[in-house]
Amino acid sequence: MSTMSSAVGSTTMIARLSTLDASFDDRLDTLLDWEGVSDAAVKARVDEILADVKKRGDAAVIEATNRFDRLSVERMDELRLKPEQLKHAFENLPAAQRDALASAAERIRLYHERQKPTSWQYEEADGTVLGQQVTALDRAGIYVPGGKAAYPSSVLMNAIPAHVAGVREIVMVVPTPDGVVNELVLAAAHLAGVDDVFTIGGAQAIAAMAYGTDTVPRVDKIVGPGNIYVATAKRAVFGQVGIDMIAGPSEILVVSDGQTDPDWLAMDLFSQAEHDEDAQAILVSWDREHLDAVSASIERLLPTLDRESIVRESLSRRGALVLCQGKTEAVDIINRIAPEHLELSVDAPDTWLADVRHAGAIFMGRYTAEALGDYCAGPNHVLPTSGTARFSSPLGVYDFQKRSSIIHCSREGASALGEIASVLARGESLTAHARSAEYRIKP
Repeated sequence: MSTMSSAVGSTTMIARLSTLDASFDDRLDTLLDWEGVSDAAVKARVDEILADVKKRGDAAVIEATNRFDRLSVERMDELRLKPEQLKHAFENLPAAQRDALASAAERIRLYHERQKPTSWQYEEADGTVLGQQVTALDRAGIYVPGGKAAYPSSVLMNAIPAHVAGVREIVMVVPTPDGVVNELVLAAAHLAGVDDVFTIGGAQAIAAMAYGTDTVPRVDKIVGPGNIYVATAKRAVFGQVGIDMIAGPSEILVVSDGQTDPDWLAMDLFSQAEHDEDAQAILVSWDREHLDAVSASIERLLPTLDRESIVRESLSRRGALVLCQGKTEAVDIINRIAPEHLELSVDAPDTWLADVRHAGAIFMGRYTAEALGDYCAGPNHVLPTSGTARFSSPLGVYDFQKRSSIIHCSREGASALGEIASVLARGESLTAHARSAEYRIKP
């Protein structure tokens, strides 16, 4: 069977693929290919900004912010928001927004409370105690995107797990191009327990949090998504500070058995495609007529969207409707793509779970729209992208904690372990190691 062509009269030009086509593997690889921090010019510009902030601190941050966000500030305190401003933003929201934000925050908090690991110890027969101590980071930095869209949900998803983990201080940065401040973002910061908010963004914000300035405190870890400059800067400062991940464009992979309303599925695809032109939305089904119906829904509903042009560009560049030959092939595609968001829009989705090895978040059944997870279901919406779900996990409480090993030897335990260590150390020709251990061996 040859690859299906785009629907007659299609203006989205969303790709139609079939697993039976000889070129399927190559076409899918091409569709999935994305590298967001490989541009040499971007890297050079970011390195320049990082070096400048490291050297000149606040002055460099002010200059970069004025240039890129079209501001004219002179002092860093003009870029710092006070706690009362955050509180005022929350209290003055329309009641519906305030209640929705509070409900989402509570659900996110309750979910992440269940993630908290505990310290543990055990004692061996000779009295030696071994264990692990879990402690929170001292200070976390949260990057919240600004510009094309504002994301109060990102504030909640990044700050609340840090708060639950026991982080002592949470610093947030958010760009405000042309001085436009989003009140929902500020309200979310208040609700999530953010301590300091700076209206800076881009590579200069990452540098300020990584190196510290006279005004912006140095953090232990930086989390949160951003544009290509932010992603490049996060990669560059890793080692100076911890980072959560290098986030790529938003992704959704929907698997449908043909029984879900095509309009629902079209809108589920749109929900990720509307993020930006690089976002990816893919639907997989073994029902050809169903794919045709979804394609028709896409064409009919697309003109009704506020962000139609972005969605159209995203679907034409990186979207696809894929015809497979059944559940087994669908699962193979899931694990090959390792999607950020996976919707199992099928009967008995629980029966699929054991076979799904790679996915950031799994949305089960026809009623579980991915958008619910973005805002208020409870699990974190900061997820691994670009296939990194093969080895990465959603952001969580554990990202804001670290573990220290505990070793407390009794006299007898030190003697027994010393004999083992002595043999192994001398085998490595590390005689000081061996002699240190041997001093503890009982005569």
